[in-house]
Amino acid sequence: MKIKILISTLLLIQAAAVSTYAQKQHQVNEQLLKDSKKAEQSTVLLNNVSGTVPIVNLASNKIASVNFGIKHSAVLDSMMNNYTVVKSFTASAYQSGGNTLANLSYDLKFYNTLILEVNGTALNDAKLMEFIADNLKSKTIIMAAFGDVDMIGKLKMLKVPLIWTAKESAASVNYIAQAIFGGRPLTAKLPSTVSSEYRKGAGFTTQTTRLSFTVPEEVGIDVATLRNPIDSIVHEAITKRATPSAVVMVIKDGKVIFDQAYGYHTYEPITPTQPTDIYDLASITKTTATTPSVMRLVEQGKLKLDTTISAYIPKARETDKKNILVRQVMLHQAGFTPFIPFYKSIKPDDFSRDSSAAYPVKAGERYFFRKDYFKEVMWPKMLNSPLNDTSKYVYSDLSMYFMREIVEGLSNQYLEDYVQENFYRPLGMQTAGYLPLYRFGKERIIPTEVDTLYRDTLLLGYVHDPGAAMAGGVSGHAGLFSSATDLGIYYQMLLNGGSYGGKQYFKPETVKEFTAKQSDKSNRGYGFDRKRPNSSYPSAYASLNTFGHTGYTGTRVWVDQDQKLIFILLTNRVHPVTSPLLSDLAITQRIFDAIYKAFHVNKKQ
Repeated sequence: MKIKILISTLLLIQAAAVSTYAQKQHQVNEQLLKDSKKAEQSTVLLNNVSGTVPIVNLASNKIASVNFGIKHSAVLDSMMNNYTVVKSFTASAYQSGGNTLANLSYDLKFYNTLILEVNGTALNDAKLMEFIADNLKSKTIIMAAFGDVDMIGKLKMLKVPLIWTAKESAASVNYIAQAIFGGRPLTAKLPSTVSSEYRKGAGFTTQTTRLSFTVPEEVGIDVATLRNPIDSIVHEAITKRATPSAVVMVIKDGKVIFDQAYGYHTYEPITPTQPTDIYDLASITKTTATTPSVMRLVEQGKLKLDTTISAYIPKARETDKKNILVRQVMLHQAGFTPFIPFYKSIKPDDFSRDSSAAYPVKAGERYFFRKDYFKEVMWPKMLNSPLNDTSKYVYSDLSMYFMREIVEGLSNQYLEDYVQENFYRPLGMQTAGYLPLYRFGKERIIPTEVDTLYRDTLLLGYVHDPGAAMAGGVSGHAGLFSSATDLGIYYQMLLNGGSYGGKQYFKPETVKEFTAKQSDKSNRGYGFDRKRPNSSYPSAYASLNTFGHTGYTGTRVWVDQDQKLIFILLTNRVHPVTSPLLSDLAITQRIFDAIYKAFHVNKKQ
């Protein structure tokens, strides 16, 4: 009780402070926009004949930044890490105590791309020029230069891609960091002639190809009109114990304008939620892992929606499911039973509290299923489960169990590897994936439920869904974990018609086909949920061209194609036990409504 009162008090104080802050922040944001506009008008890209900037390849590109004396290096490095992992080095650490830039080169030997942050003083150092020449032999080098325009002439014959601006400020380094990865365009020209190589009017032009990170004022709204209602609604959800934590992200016109974390990982005020925290996405797995895999295989001609699943799953030929079409499965019109409680059939010899060759399938802390348990027990149960009316829409997790089998059979890869290789790593999605404990510490992962079904422990980094856990944490319907930023990247790619970061992941017509209404029994697309006509789901203001999905753990993502708007809400409403209040209090709908109201969008009939 005391903890509950303490949390409520803290949240009330926080809410009041945030409201005042938001009002003052508008003036700050207006100045930031002015500074950013000045940076855009004065930031020049040179020596980019090969199109190195913006960086396109992220999947196999190991990138490091090296600071040669700029003051705002931390700002630049922090922003670049929104796009991919960039390891920071400081040259001064290698220029004293007998250390040399040769040692820095040694420490950088496994990196493909170096981003050098320099000022005019640094370019006077012959050792820096030698360092650049040495590393150009095996690496791509991009230079971010701040200072008087004459500094450019000091590069002489070192024709490295160069992004130059005269003034070093938080705004200018922020702009350059985004421009390096395509988050901002580069259009300015040299204001004067520096040398025969660098004449007045020189400068390459780039386009925006990835998300921009900015403030609401850039898209025409006051931060207070957005933040105040969202803060109020989320604080209500936390105070009334609908969820202990939340992250809200809003993306408008390809710009992240709101990215805020709330509450704590649990109801004990110990670990504050961070915007970069990693959540169990539950059924958003369906549209963020399995569905894009299906889209890719359809485009490649390996999978056809009007072919029966038995053409891809030989075992299905022996069952009553042999004539079900892939299209029916993707629309939840295959007649599958909605849910099979596999955990109710666990026998004593099916699991062990210790890992071994006989019990290798980890479902939680000190809980391991026997080898081939999915193949020998779960999969046969699904194949032989009752088949219902195939003319009706019945949402079923079995649909994506089946689609996972099809994806893996056609790609010859595990689903978790397929999505990483084809989507997440190329897109720059750093957290998205299955089995997060193999890649991240527990402090970054939001806990879900205290499982009383069979694992008898708090679930932290292990998938909440009991069936997905029994399958080893990887399934087509659940198992994916992610931060809000990674979801923003993926769904912006879909909103772009399949393109992102200079790469085309899907044809626009494929995205349109899968996200459009494809059923006369429901309003769903292939895999994707959609706005329901004459309904407040997911918002009364959302256009009919809105698609997305929700997750049982309290996760939601919606994309309004007409408004070019993405709304992401991540919560752990299932902690420590599942709460219905997120729905009962209409938290998702109210936040989404508040976002539309901030943009003065009228209700849709």
